[in-house]
Amino acid sequence: MAFASLWVQLFLALGWTVYVIFLPQLAAQAGIAKELVPWLLLADQAIFAVMDWTLGTMADRVAGAMRRLANAIALVTLVSCGSFLVLPLVAPAGSPALFVAVTVLWSATSSALRAPPLVLIGRHVPGPSQPWAAALFMLGMGIAGAIAPYLTVALRGADPRLPFALSAVALAVAAIVMTRAIGANPQPAMAAPAAASPLRGRPVAMFLFAVALLGLGFQVHFALNSAPGYLRFAKPGDLQYLMPVFWVGFNLLILPAAMLTKRYRGLEMMAVGAAVGGLAAAAVANAGALPALVAAQFLAGAAWGCVMLSALSAALAMGRTGREGFVSGALWSLLALATFTRIAMVIGQMPQQATWKPLLAWAPGAMWLTAGLLLVGAAASSRTPVPKSSA
Repeated sequence: MAFASLWVQLFLALGWTVYVIFLPQLAAQAGIAKELVPWLLLADQAIFAVMDWTLGTMADRVAGAMRRLANAIALVTLVSCGSFLVLPLVAPAGSPALFVAVTVLWSATSSALRAPPLVLIGRHVPGPSQPWAAALFMLGMGIAGAIAPYLTVALRGADPRLPFALSAVALAVAAIVMTRAIGANPQPAMAAPAAASPLRGRPVAMFLFAVALLGLGFQVHFALNSAPGYLRFAKPGDLQYLMPVFWVGFNLLILPAAMLTKRYRGLEMMAVGAAVGGLAAAAVANAGALPALVAAQFLAGAAWGCVMLSALSAALAMGRTGREGFVSGALWSLLALATFTRIAMVIGQMPQQATWKPLLAWAPGAMWLTAGLLLVGAAASSRTPVPKSSA
């Protein structure tokens, strides 16, 4: 199952890349003005934020019947892939309402492949092996991030029907393989929720607040600051080779980070990753030459890989009493809200305003370091024994 989840996340992330590449073209065919395209992307993230938490919480309710949950994920995924497949087919009809409706259906159902599979991992994979499973889950996203700049160049001017079809079919096959692995062994000995203390509010709240800061810091660092930072020393044509440096660091260090997370706890490793990422982001903002900038971006990517891997492990650990979907769904919702905020900033042209540029340069480092301190507090709070009530 763990290896299948790698392919699921890879094809899911590549599908999103294909969608973003062709959305302006498809929206124009559907009769939607190009000024509204960013608002469609904003709506997608709002839907992700709602559905990730909703489906994660729903997955908790049926996770006792593993085969039933696996079948539900497979069914919703087939609906998602089908709607994604027909997007370039309905766009030429010139109906904005139809195009938006299919897009909303795809956005809502694609959330079935984020938090619910983590519920399966939390119930199906033994605790000591969960960091490894989380690493494979995140590695698929990291590989997609590294491929994305090349895919953007390769698909320029292409007919969207073939990329959409290939993405939909590949994702459907990977999801079916993953869910059938559960169906073949639906009730392993380690799948039952641990008989532990109830979900504790304070460490979970601190964890989720840290996730919000980390997610927004990542969006500002990579999506807003990286390209302009490189353009201080490089030509625009070099960006397709420089932008993947972050994801190379992410991919190369995520498996070693899994070994450390297995030895230590997710919250502690998350705090380390946040601290290193904050320092790396500050180094990026102050780099005086391209080699220094590349090295700092590589380190920032490695730190982000550690953060995301350990965040999934921490979410599964905190939700191990049957609330894996609740915590991991909240995690994905907050990351979607971070993306929502970044798109809103772009719509408002904030990155182009001279007043905001110095703040945006320093914001990622400050947010990641602040999140690291919060995670230290969450780790300490989660280790504190719960006082027993007197009879």
